[in-house]
Amino acid sequence: MSLCIKKDDKVMVIAGKEKGRIGKVLKVLPKEQKIIVEKINMVKRHAKPSPTTGKGGIIEKEAPIHISNVMVMCDKCMRPVRIGRKVLEDGRKVRYCKKCNEVIDKV
Repeated sequence: MSLCIKKDDKVMVIAGKEKGRIGKVLKVLPKEQKIIVEKINMVKRHAKPSPTTGKGGIIEKEAPIHISNVMVMCDKCMRPVRIGRKVLEDGRKVRYCKKCNEVIDKV
């Protein structure tokens, strides 16, 4: 199953304890259908000191969140929107905003 969310997209959380918060996608986990969003769904993990990481202690990091709980933010609309796919005249496949028809993939 292909995902409509990519790395560096701006997303808004629409369900759960973080509802309404906006962040940038750091990593996409397609097999699990989850993403990691910057400063969203923070958890604390206890780490032992090791030669590679140096000191131990309590580390705060982002936990994965299911893709059904987020929506992509459109740069033009400035709101969470549904994503469509279309092929341009030059043959490129792009994602677009279903509200304003603006192309989301800038490259």
